[in-house]
Amino acid sequence: MAEVFVISDNIVSPIGKGTAGNFVCLLKSVSGIKVHNDGMLSSQPFCASLFGNYSASLEEDDADRYTKFERLLILSVKDALQNCGVDTKSEKTILIVSSTKGNISLLESEERNNKMDQRIALHSSAAIVAKYFNFVRAPLVVSNACISGLLAILTGKRLIESGQYENAVIVGADVISKFVLLGFQSFQAASDEPCKPFDADRKGINLGEGAATIILSSNKKYTRDNDAIKISGGAVSNDANHISGPSRTGEELHRAIRTALKQSNLQPGDIDFISAHGTATIYNDEMEAKAITLAGMESIPVNSLKGYYGHTLGAAGLIESVVSIQSLKQGLLLPSMGFSKPGVTTPVNVCGTLLPGSYNNFLKTASGFGGCNAALVFCRQN
Repeated sequence: MAEVFVISDNIVSPIGKGTAGNFVCLLKSVSGIKVHNDGMLSSQPFCASLFGNYSASLEEDDADRYTKFERLLILSVKDALQNCGVDTKSEKTILIVSSTKGNISLLESEERNNKMDQRIALHSSAAIVAKYFNFVRAPLVVSNACISGLLAILTGKRLIESGQYENAVIVGADVISKFVLLGFQSFQAASDEPCKPFDADRKGINLGEGAATIILSSNKKYTRDNDAIKISGGAVSNDANHISGPSRTGEELHRAIRTALKQSNLQPGDIDFISAHGTATIYNDEMEAKAITLAGMESIPVNSLKGYYGHTLGAAGLIESVVSIQSLKQGLLLPSMGFSKPGVTTPVNVCGTLLPGSYNNFLKTASGFGGCNAALVFCRQN
């Protein structure tokens, strides 16, 4: 099978625009999470990472032509494409869009009619983005709760390995609406203070807005010397435990991790760090810690980026993968913001300070509603 490389990436977030700009801010411990008093979203104060008065545009009339969600997708893809030579008009290039909620906010701001019903569909947003960049192949949509970003990357990897495509442009985004926020508040899963992944005093998640793009290719002409990142393995699983509650044992996420490692021809000890889902909810962090321990990786440094970005839903797997790729390249593992003392029953090695090192391989995990789990292994090619 063809090897699959990450040839370009991009992040658009409340922290900053562009991968490099985001990473610089992360090194300075900048977080997008703030307390908001926005009656349009919630009757009570809440913590989240939001764009605020988001005014970024592509052209003067874009605010009328594209929704906020669509503009985020387009901006992220545009910057990523500028950094590589991939031809969107090629039959060998596919666009994959990842989101959990897409244009769902239109239900709150627009009159319900046939036109709005069509616009709110995720495949409509994917078609809009594909048309903007002149993709000739029909785009794909991946929407599987909070593993959507990782599953989209894995889907692109598999399509390239199958020989159907040489390039995959994968973009994910989500924006926060009243519908989304109230949903998490109804579960009592949203924290009213900055989140603390894996910490003993964690109270729940903070939601976040953002977009990210990863471009994959099997064509080595797009890779840079001594800077190539390969996706060497990936797997998904489902624990079928509960619609909103993860497995109590971690066995199913462990299976995805084990399969991803096997595909990569790596042993647990070959992984230099783990970028965890780390939502800061009681049950997710506990389950992830158990899965990591079952995989024999409890001593490997682990971080969660939710303290910087909040939970960006369908963009989370992409944003966090891009940041972790930068950690590989720059030899700097970011600490888990908000962590001070272990709060899981099977202790894992949560990174509490910036950790310089020589890193070659990392594991990215994610889990979501419905019991879905995903694991991907990224390797630096020296």
